[in-house]
Amino acid sequence: MPGRAIRIRGIVQGVGFRPMVWRLAGQHQLAGEVWNDGLGVMIHVFGSDADLDAFIRQIPLHQPPLARLDSLEVQILDGLPRSDGFRIVASQHNGMETPVAADAATCPDCLADIADPSNRRYRYPFTHCTHCGPRLSIIRRVPYDRCHTSMAEFALCPQCQQEYDDPADRRFHAQANCCPDCGPQVWLEDQHGQRLDCTDPLAQTADLIRQGHIIAIKGLGGFHLACDATNADAVSRLRGRKRRYAKPFALMARDAAMIARYAKLDDGETLALQDKAAPIVLLAAHGEALAPGVAPGDDKLGFMLPYTPLHTLLLQDLDAPIVLTSGNSSDEPQCTDNNEAREKLADIADYLLLHDRAIANRLDDSVVRLMGGSLRLLRRARGYSPDALPLPPGFGQANNILAMGAELKNSFCLLKNGQAIVSQHIGDLENAAVQHDYRKAIDLYQQLYDFRPEVIAVDNHPGYLSTQYGQTLAATGQAVLVPVQHHHAHLAACLAEHGAPLDAPPLLAAIFDGLGMGGDGGLWGGEFLLGDYQSCTRLGHFQPIALPGGTQAMREPWRNAYAQLRHYFDWPTLQRDYAGLDIIKLLASKPLATLETMVAKNLNSPPSTSCGRWFDAFAAALGLHGEAAHYEGQAAIALETLATPLFAAGQPYLQAWSIERCQGMSVLSWQGLWQAVLDELKRGTDKALIAARIHHSLAAATAGLLEQLSRETGIGHIVLSGGVFQNRLLLEAVTRQLQLHGLTVLSPQRYPMNDGGLALGQAMVAAALNG
Repeated sequence: MPGRAIRIRGIVQGVGFRPMVWRLAGQHQLAGEVWNDGLGVMIHVFGSDADLDAFIRQIPLHQPPLARLDSLEVQILDGLPRSDGFRIVASQHNGMETPVAADAATCPDCLADIADPSNRRYRYPFTHCTHCGPRLSIIRRVPYDRCHTSMAEFALCPQCQQEYDDPADRRFHAQANCCPDCGPQVWLEDQHGQRLDCTDPLAQTADLIRQGHIIAIKGLGGFHLACDATNADAVSRLRGRKRRYAKPFALMARDAAMIARYAKLDDGETLALQDKAAPIVLLAAHGEALAPGVAPGDDKLGFMLPYTPLHTLLLQDLDAPIVLTSGNSSDEPQCTDNNEAREKLADIADYLLLHDRAIANRLDDSVVRLMGGSLRLLRRARGYSPDALPLPPGFGQANNILAMGAELKNSFCLLKNGQAIVSQHIGDLENAAVQHDYRKAIDLYQQLYDFRPEVIAVDNHPGYLSTQYGQTLAATGQAVLVPVQHHHAHLAACLAEHGAPLDAPPLLAAIFDGLGMGGDGGLWGGEFLLGDYQSCTRLGHFQPIALPGGTQAMREPWRNAYAQLRHYFDWPTLQRDYAGLDIIKLLASKPLATLETMVAKNLNSPPSTSCGRWFDAFAAALGLHGEAAHYEGQAAIALETLATPLFAAGQPYLQAWSIERCQGMSVLSWQGLWQAVLDELKRGTDKALIAARIHHSLAAATAGLLEQLSRETGIGHIVLSGGVFQNRLLLEAVTRQLQLHGLTVLSPQRYPMNDGGLALGQAMVAAALNG
């Protein structure tokens, strides 16, 4: 009897792939077996040649919703089936590579279950199946069986067990399967730990939100803090209690129609909201106003839709969006444990909506934004991690490489057998609790993927805590340590995402960010590079300008404004000629003599080419957060927001920049731009127009230098990356100008262009150098 051995690779475990194969085999009257193993799914199937061919053609067409088929390989199989019919047999867990999929939003079938009064799961907030629900958030170790998840303490009732055992049921081997009789329960407490006596905690929670209360809600990957987003007093109280005074809050609304009352939505953004990953989508505010404290000074709103039954049931009882921000005090990681929440959130929340399913792994909400016609991940976590990226040609043997990531917006990356597994967003390692999560997550991923690093890639900044931990792991595990230059890693991450092969020729790149240690030990951040996976050459950069006070210059934008102005001009002359400008008055009130001494003697004032600090300086000049930036990028975001309404009508300032040659490199000097901005401010020109023209000038200078480098090198492919390119105006303008000159532009989409994507690039460079 003809037979076939079929190897399936991709996201194919824990998502209902084997039952799909079982059903197809039955439809084609085939015999054989299907099982999970360390490489994915294996099928041995027997029947007529015609039926086998039809069966194989049907597999990609009937993938379950959460599956992703990366490859399907077929070989002739000799012999006979071991039994009549087709069976799902026990998994073979050897060298596990695909143990768990990403958490996924509630599927339509489960939504129908909780909405049906005749269904035993009516209004049950933990209703899931193989097509949706928790994955990474509940797993403790492999294999991915119920006993190794936080569902272990909930024994299946007979009805749920029957569903779990039936291949024809969509809950077959759904590890989070449960019902009100056997699964987790939800309840309400006040801030003193006293349970409220209510028959429907979710309906009561909705009522409390309507009354103006703040609620701590235990979700899928952590706690959130919620309140009515239209209630100005509630939002203000939440900001004060959480000590988060400026950064925009995330929002959740019942459906896309409700979101459209407050923000502009196109088809792509609507699809992103409704995607199984259910990310926060940054949208242009439009229409009805929310409380002013939701997103102060920002023209964008970060909306998401309900992604668990709990959120769906809560939101269906509310006629307005809710704030749904991380459940923590400012700068701390989300709470994940009930007792931790009682301790840390009782002073913030009036009530706590709790449940008794443990959160095994913290997962922040992912964030996307539509820029340049593509949705781009700005924070990659719930819904996306730990999905693997198949590596480009030439990296098929890349194996056992661990990349440690950056200091801020940290994630890490494993390379194993030709796949890159980038962790969920971990956060800023300066926080001790985040460091603990970081080490715990690395241990978990090593166990999930049966992984022991032989090569460890780190950022070349010796002060990064990720670098120091990587050095420790390399020493204790006898692994090879590979330092990778920060901006080279940004470039390599973009190449990997776009499938550039190992032997691809070098590309040009503009990598703009806050700070990263350069190849010369300096602080870079406005870089023009030529590179591939193996090497990277600096061709140009922004004019190096001092950072007076070092890290303090990142928190106080006025310092950067002064450093730029005193570099390009004589300060006493500026005070005389522009005495009436607010920025000059502000700077005159500061201890400039001390700063001048620091810069002149290079005391805690390192020179930097940072584009991020460049933005801070111009924002301060226009009166935007000059005294202090309360969160990373606040001043730059404010400058983009100010520029947006007039950007379409704007144009670059004439002679705003010059390109100087220094030590064989092209250096962008901005004296002309500063002169133009000061003169415009003196004339009383609309600051929104000035902001727009600053953006246009930067875009024109960037594209112009890249076009020049393209002519000189003959290279027509260009990478744009680094956190500064999260600025939509800049990314789209530079891309458009380069494309008009026939150049091909690559920029990150599936992985963050900020430091959240750095680990992928570190891993790729290490693989290229150690192949």
